[in-house]
Amino acid sequence: MQQSKDPLHGKTLEMVLNGLVAHYGWPELGERIRINCFISEPSIKSSLKFLRKTEWARKKVEDLYVSTPSIYSAID
Repeated sequence: MQQSKDPLHGKTLEMVLNGLVAHYGWPELGERIRINCFISEPSIKSSLKFLRKTEWARKKVEDLYVSTPSIYSAID
């Protein structure tokens, strides 16, 4: 069987976001990715709603996840 080359294969947006929040916390995540849903009263639910509608923000979240080896490899 051949494995996918996509580093996010099998990962949901919720898994990615939860991993980032667990690793960085909301304050640092809001500093790294300057979007309101991470800064003002952040929650997983509101962030997922925004990220699912906003491609550029979702891309930034996915890129940060992939570029953070300590969480990317720990969740595999």
